[in-house]
Amino acid sequence: MNPFILSILLLSLGLGTTLTFASSHWLLAWMGLEISTLAIIPLMSQHHHPRAVEATTKYFITQAAAAALILFASTTNAWITGQWDINFDLHFFPASMLTMALALKMGLAPVHFWLPEVLQGLDLTTGLILSTWQKLAPFILMCQIMPVNSSLITFLGVTSTLVGGWGGLNQTQLRKILAYSSIAHLGWMILVMQFNQQLALLALIIYIPMTFSTFMIFKTNSSTTVNTLAASWAKTPALTAITPMILLSLGGLPPLSGFMPKWMILQELTKQDIPLTASIAALSALLSLYFYLRVSYAMTLTISPNNLNATTPWRLQTTASTLPLAISATISAMLLPLAPATLAFLSL
Repeated sequence: MNPFILSILLLSLGLGTTLTFASSHWLLAWMGLEISTLAIIPLMSQHHHPRAVEATTKYFITQAAAAALILFASTTNAWITGQWDINFDLHFFPASMLTMALALKMGLAPVHFWLPEVLQGLDLTTGLILSTWQKLAPFILMCQIMPVNSSLITFLGVTSTLVGGWGGLNQTQLRKILAYSSIAHLGWMILVMQFNQQLALLALIIYIPMTFSTFMIFKTNSSTTVNTLAASWAKTPALTAITPMILLSLGGLPPLSGFMPKWMILQELTKQDIPLTASIAALSALLSLYFYLRVSYAMTLTISPNNLNATTPWRLQTTASTLPLAISATISAMLLPLAPATLAFLSL
């Protein structure tokens, strides 16, 4: 792709999200979401592969449906209350519609069906943008409309954590595994968002470097399936040794960074006197942990001679900068000691 066009598209992505962040009017927020959707579509279809074109078409249709629902819900709310202001209390019916529309934008269960299919059709770099940056604008809007229908939010959160765990169990495609991982993590964030928005934001801030590290590792190894990942020990031995830590951090095991938001979220849910929801979320984390362990096992414990039918790649020196991966891997593994400081900051 022409570098000038690429820079315009990336700037438009940034502009769309920033516009949604800064807006206090529903129409401006909707415009920001539309700008970022239209900016990522050429990036998704740049390879002219049938899978990429199919993924782009699916993404466009679902995002257009969600955007239309947001516009309809905000117009209905303005008609009922006479207010376009985001910070103004929403009427119950438009609030429920907006919640479902934003859930569709982010890929929360049970409106998640587009996410694994779309992510599977993209290259790893665009998939990374879709899994991290594209989640920010609807996430912030969801934070701004809280608290809304508590039963609906709890249903979305619990369903997402369960679907994110169950869906990834039988996958061999790494991009689909990461899609289900994204659904499960968003479920955790949505569960606590109705009680503590800062905690949901903390979970998102820690989720982004963990996901960035995982995508960058797969990109460095040129791997898209579990089988091809098994040959990476000969290609990048140091990275192969670090990868299980990042994957287990995504799973939420102590003493890694990913444990901190899960621990705090379970604590908050228990404080709010909903132990059943907390128990379901904690048990669903075990399902996710299984497929992270499976990827770790395939990558680090199946060294030669093995019976995995993957073609051994050429061991070439990588030309890409590994500094961003080193920084994000450090954040993914070593933030837990900052938990007391984070708790003190959240209680301010």
